[in-house]
Amino acid sequence: MSINSSELSSSELAEKQSFNSDKAPKPVGLYPHAKQVGNLLFLSGVGPRQAGSDKIPGVELDAQGKILSYDIEQQCHSVFNNIKSILTDAGATWDALVDVTVFLTNMDDDFATYNKIYAEYFASNQPCRTTVEVNKLPTPIAIELKCIAALPDQPNT
Repeated sequence: MSINSSELSSSELAEKQSFNSDKAPKPVGLYPHAKQVGNLLFLSGVGPRQAGSDKIPGVELDAQGKILSYDIEQQCHSVFNNIKSILTDAGATWDALVDVTVFLTNMDDDFATYNKIYAEYFASNQPCRTTVEVNKLPTPIAIELKCIAALPDQPNT
């Protein structure tokens, strides 16, 4: 099935709703956790920081805030849980995810562990996925996800 932009009415394209979750880490810039356009929910990049703090599970930093060591397994579980929190607060479910872009800072060392944990979380739902290595992320993290979910059609009221 292909999607044609002419199938969306101008009112559907104009209707945009932003979402923020108190259960996910605060964005590091001026943007929402998610934005709904029509029946699609676009999540901003989400990392593994804990909600309400700057703590990053499994990360040890030096006095200058540079990474001394990190545990990719802890970060994977944390980022997936943050995504779940945002989806829930926006009225979506994990199974609604249709596309996931993953940014890793060390593909050679982290891909196998991340891929194993990813398979556990996505056993019943396999969205499209792209995984890329980046040199650095905005905070001292090793993984970030950018996701798109499809929401169920809303009944006309």
